[in-house]
Amino acid sequence: MVSLVATVAYLGLEARAVEVQCQVAPGMPGFHLVGLPDKAVGESRQRVNAALTSMGLALPPKRITINLSPADLPKEGSHYDLPIALSLLAAMGVVDAEHLADFVAVGELALDGRVIPSPGVLLAALHASETEKGLICPAAQGSEASWVSGGSNGVPVLAAPDLVSLLNHLKGTQVLRPPEPGRADPVPSGPDLRQVKGQETAKRALEIAAAGSHNLLMAGPPGAGKSLLASCLPGILPELTAAEALEVSMVASVAGTLEEGRISRARPYRAPHHSASIAALTGGGLKVRPGEISMAHLGVLFLDELPEFQRAALDSLRQPLETGEVTVARANAHVTFPARVQLVAAMNPCRCGHLGDPALACSRAPRCAADYQSKVSGPLLDRIDLHVDVDPVRAVDLALPPPMEGSAEVARRVGRARAIQSQRLEGTPARTNAELGGVLLEQHATPDEDGRRLLMQAAEAMHLSARGYTRVLRVARTIADLAGAKQIGRIHLAEALSYRRQPPRA
Repeated sequence: MVSLVATVAYLGLEARAVEVQCQVAPGMPGFHLVGLPDKAVGESRQRVNAALTSMGLALPPKRITINLSPADLPKEGSHYDLPIALSLLAAMGVVDAEHLADFVAVGELALDGRVIPSPGVLLAALHASETEKGLICPAAQGSEASWVSGGSNGVPVLAAPDLVSLLNHLKGTQVLRPPEPGRADPVPSGPDLRQVKGQETAKRALEIAAAGSHNLLMAGPPGAGKSLLASCLPGILPELTAAEALEVSMVASVAGTLEEGRISRARPYRAPHHSASIAALTGGGLKVRPGEISMAHLGVLFLDELPEFQRAALDSLRQPLETGEVTVARANAHVTFPARVQLVAAMNPCRCGHLGDPALACSRAPRCAADYQSKVSGPLLDRIDLHVDVDPVRAVDLALPPPMEGSAEVARRVGRARAIQSQRLEGTPARTNAELGGVLLEQHATPDEDGRRLLMQAAEAMHLSARGYTRVLRVARTIADLAGAKQIGRIHLAEALSYRRQPPRA
């Protein structure tokens, strides 16, 4: 007899259908698992055997063959435990195979029969919903699955605490209550812009960056407030929409960081240490997992001490920043993760950090500044829209009372600018001005005649690349949105050009 149970394999944010086939046939007793399983899947034989033993069941003295179809698709992860156990129980006649035909099953088994969490349940629930099937998953992840399936009013979700409870439910002797969608976490409150004294130019650049989702680089001496400014950014960004929150949660689900089905409307904020490797930033590893740039999808990726990162690691971000996705290539598969992030970086002007201050600068200035800044490649800097010098804060500024305007006031202006963009870009793939390109850029970011002349003169004088020219227009469009202007004018372009990185002097 051959029994079939549906499950999934994860390739990036794609869940591919996998059929677990179990045959119990006469022959030399054994438990064989085929279908390109990795080590975690291969070890499921011991976990399944122990779980059945804890229930008082013994494997039949026959040849047991488990095939994970399609056989040429690599299988990774412990979520195959539950479908393997269910297909084996169906082949043994313990449970009716027809009861399992309408479900997709995922979950890891403990040795005592408990069904424990495994990464990717949100993707499995989405796949089950698309194929019009129910989902069998661990009880701890039932609320996570219900975000997609609709809980008690949609595709059925069986959130089983253990194998015994699941079997009793399938036999009709026990009822598993449908889980409710997990609560949406409140948006956490971070530092307020009122804590930042002085730095008006940097705060203005931060507002523009938030309004258009533009990349930002702050350069200044130690203690000038660069990290504090960056940490204030989430407080002025608009909340995620429901669709965006689901996108972000799918990445977290694959990474195994989505706890108790809590889907937050707060935009991700990731700040990896400068010792991070290429795989840590872009994704990869033995079992391909999303990197920091994908974990920050639709949010902020903050890189402090930018030149201290490995140059190869920084350059690996160049393509994802342009395309909004990152592809991890392997010999047997190509895995793609979303990576539409807002890059915010901070750096000192030189290694000692005090370039331009005769009292504190080292004896190698200005040569040390050129050596230090050269660690960041020109193509990466060209992808950063706003470049701001953050001057040291004077003691007289610190003695002043907090500014009247804080994050709440700035967030309202940012929200109005984002609303204008959402209305303008409705029905297009772009979400914000930072994603304008091609026809959309021509339609919505064409300056008036005075602005066009200024842009032509600046492009020649500043040696703007085609990418730089486009990014100036995008920033100018955001500045115009903040001002409520329908067309980009000379004043908007002048401010956008002031934030552009100046070419190095000969």
